[in-house]
Amino acid sequence: MVGLGTIVNVAAILAGSALGLLLRGGLKERFRDIMMQACGLATMFIGMAGAFEMIFTVEGGSLKAGATMLIVLSLVIGGFFGELINIEKGLDTVGEKLKKAVHSGKDNRFVEGFVTASLVVCVGAMAICGPLEEGLTGNSQTLFVKAILDFVIVAVFASVYGVGVLFSALSVGVYQGLITLFAKLIAPFMSDMLIANLSGVGSVLIFAVGVNLLFPKKIRVGNLLPALLIPVIYEGILYLPWFGG
Repeated sequence: MVGLGTIVNVAAILAGSALGLLLRGGLKERFRDIMMQACGLATMFIGMAGAFEMIFTVEGGSLKAGATMLIVLSLVIGGFFGELINIEKGLDTVGEKLKKAVHSGKDNRFVEGFVTASLVVCVGAMAICGPLEEGLTGNSQTLFVKAILDFVIVAVFASVYGVGVLFSALSVGVYQGLITLFAKLIAPFMSDMLIANLSGVGSVLIFAVGVNLLFPKKIRVGNLLPALLIPVIYEGILYLPWFGG
């Protein structure tokens, strides 16, 4: 069943958030702090692992630099345009509207929880490749694995940030659902190289989310999201006649 993987993923996020909210009332602040630090470290290493797959390649038994410059250009150009339209502010606005809709006006961490959790569960290799694979082949295995990981992550987030994390399920449902829906349309343009580049840039953004979880100085990860468009543009340029496409 096409779409089953995303449905299971959404259900896992809802269940994980519910578990986290139950734990929140019974956990002392020092336990919540150490759990968030652990989650931040784990998020950083997940992002680092994905980024290294793009930055370094193994050829003939030796390690060589990969698409490092593409990552740099993606982040710089994407960050400029993201700051120009201020995506982060838009995400905060959505969070504030959801906050009012569910009457959580006194929850000071609602928006932060919604935005942080949404970025973690929506940006990354599995969030791109999983729904794409499901839409093209009907195989939901990748999204089932992602659902398990997301369950654990949002449970920790919800225990710290509260009910705002639960609404990241909405972000996942819309984001992955659209990728699955249009998979057949975009399939001709999704080469292995493009998927790898998207995953690499997305992994750097996940690493940045982990940094935000550990340190007080904020990286505006939302404004860096257009970086994911640069590998797509780069792929298109390669197909132009004067580039040998």
